[in-house]
Amino acid sequence: MFAAAWTASPQLPSEGFTPNWSREGFWRQSLRQVVRLTAGGERVRVRFSNAYGNSPVRVAAGAVAAGGSAVRLTFEGAAEGEMPARGELVSDAVQLAVEAGESVVVTLYFDTATGPATFHAQAFTTSYRGDGCLLGGEGFTESSESWYFLSAVETDSGRTDGIALFGDSVTDGFGSTPGADRRWSDALASRTGRAVLNAGIGGNLLLNDSAWYGERGVGRFGRDVLQLAGVDTVVVLLGLNDIGFSETDEQPTYKPAPVVSAGEIVAGYRELIRQAGELTVIGATLLPFGGSDHWGERAAKVSHEVNEWVRCSGEFDGVVDLNRVMADPGDSDRLHPAYDFGDHLHPHDEGYGVMADAVVRCL
Repeated sequence: MFAAAWTASPQLPSEGFTPNWSREGFWRQSLRQVVRLTAGGERVRVRFSNAYGNSPVRVAAGAVAAGGSAVRLTFEGAAEGEMPARGELVSDAVQLAVEAGESVVVTLYFDTATGPATFHAQAFTTSYRGDGCLLGGEGFTESSESWYFLSAVETDSGRTDGIALFGDSVTDGFGSTPGADRRWSDALASRTGRAVLNAGIGGNLLLNDSAWYGERGVGRFGRDVLQLAGVDTVVVLLGLNDIGFSETDEQPTYKPAPVVSAGEIVAGYRELIRQAGELTVIGATLLPFGGSDHWGERAAKVSHEVNEWVRCSGEFDGVVDLNRVMADPGDSDRLHPAYDFGDHLHPHDEGYGVMADAVVRCL
């Protein structure tokens, strides 16, 4: 049985946080992307998303490589495939032995114009582009810090105990060391030996869509979590941007940012719990964010109310109190200085490790 070993949540093409190729797409070019698996196996298959494409995207050729071995991808037995408009393309399974913690390289060649590319804005690792068909791995001349079209890598691990982390930039890994795989999803995978699937999108909101930061959480949950093969647990850490975006006028990408109440956030959590069905749903309290650009009197009040509901309602199957674990002992509204990336909002590598440890204790 195939199960997800790595995932990235698709986003609408946009300018993103850093320069990227999503709006221009690809034409007579190859794309090389590197991802780190959290489960091993003897066979691999790859999923590509064209969720935000208005026309089909032709993949002229593809390959996947790991540990010095490379295998050409096929699609229903053919060397080329097509991602349907607003759909996905799944490769055939290929023989390629991989281990948990190993990186795999996925290379695609597009011989016709793709148009704007469904992508994941913040990869915190490097992707590469070059002219012509470069499946051999040489000739890439440009780099980007995003993933394009690539949405999942699955292995024949047969495991059914995968954990999905559903959230915003904290889950996505903002503040971790780029290229080092030090997100809290990576840390949790290394501590548990289970597949851990990252379903975070930087800037994502629980209740409202954003052209920059993805579909609202209650809308994308089915695609980004429930459709993942082999998952039995989801950790929900989302809602801080709903509360905090309305506190600043300095970031135009935060707009529109409706002012939301604790009750509305709670209603969003209840909708996720309802959608999750038989999955184990662990609620995480929102991290302290005092002193950040998300902080304000109203944000403080609403976040305190939301966290108290998560702790005490009994509606989640389990609770991990990240707010208390990550708080400054001298000021519980602020992120502990030893874990703070520097913006009083995101942890760094060590802080993400502490978050992973806290989840391990409640599994």
